[in-house]
Amino acid sequence: MSKLVIVGSVAFDAIETPFGKTDKILGGAAPFIGLSASQFDIDASIVSVVGGDFPQEYLDLLSNRSIDISAIEIVKEGKTFFWSGRYHNDMNSRDTLVTELNTLADFNPVVPEAYRDAEYVMLGNLHPIVQQGVLDQMKTKPKLVVLDTMNFWMDCALEDLLRVIKNVDVITINDEEARQLTGEYSLVVAARKIHEMGPKYVVIKKGEHGALLFHDDSVFYAPALPLEEVFDPTGAGDTFAGGFTGYLAKTDDISFENMKNAVIYGSTLASFCVEKFGTERMENVSREEVHKRLQQFKQLTQFDIELT
Repeated sequence: MSKLVIVGSVAFDAIETPFGKTDKILGGAAPFIGLSASQFDIDASIVSVVGGDFPQEYLDLLSNRSIDISAIEIVKEGKTFFWSGRYHNDMNSRDTLVTELNTLADFNPVVPEAYRDAEYVMLGNLHPIVQQGVLDQMKTKPKLVVLDTMNFWMDCALEDLLRVIKNVDVITINDEEARQLTGEYSLVVAARKIHEMGPKYVVIKKGEHGALLFHDDSVFYAPALPLEEVFDPTGAGDTFAGGFTGYLAKTDDISFENMKNAVIYGSTLASFCVEKFGTERMENVSREEVHKRLQQFKQLTQFDIELT
């Protein structure tokens, strides 16, 4: 059974969309990644930090999905990272209302001894120095390191980000971030420039328009499954990353051909995530539902054509 180390924020989110609003609910990159990866029979551990205000029921939710939580540090006198945002009517753009780093501001990750030989590492969106700190603790070079980042770090920690990008195999970012990172509008040219920074594989997420996978001169495109309603896009990218990495860890095959399958799995799981607020949908999605939706993806993309 492959081991997967997941580093990322564990947080409270308060979300407002055209469909309603929530008080503080479970959020952060790591729970979305972990719940998504838990669809596969792998040995996963979350490395993160929370405050004394973090409910035990949320920790139990993760551990009940066979996720190791021993490396989630609890600072009893501290408060958990909190983010609040409001989505616009198109659900593609949002305004951040509140960001309180709290315990995350001084977070120094500690990878459990039992996971320092993990074959797979998923570096969720955090300060690049924290992401590099996890890699520095690995006793052996992982088979695959996946990194997720965002424009915030490009604005305020670009040099640190470029250093960690050199040490990863896969980077997942959205189209806007790919353009900002490279200064190129064409995503094909942007992907080529990111390859030159270090990663062998580049995944560019395009929200409701699917995802692109680049490797050398090869390109694969996966559409997003058309949905009747999108309640909350928060965490969809992290859910994609968790499904993508979890599938690769389960199959233990990091070829470009298998990464195509991983992109489809990631997109499938992300399509569940957006159906309810926060992690609610991912907490109870069944493997039967996942398989059924995978069939829908297959029907959406498969066709025969006679070339003349």
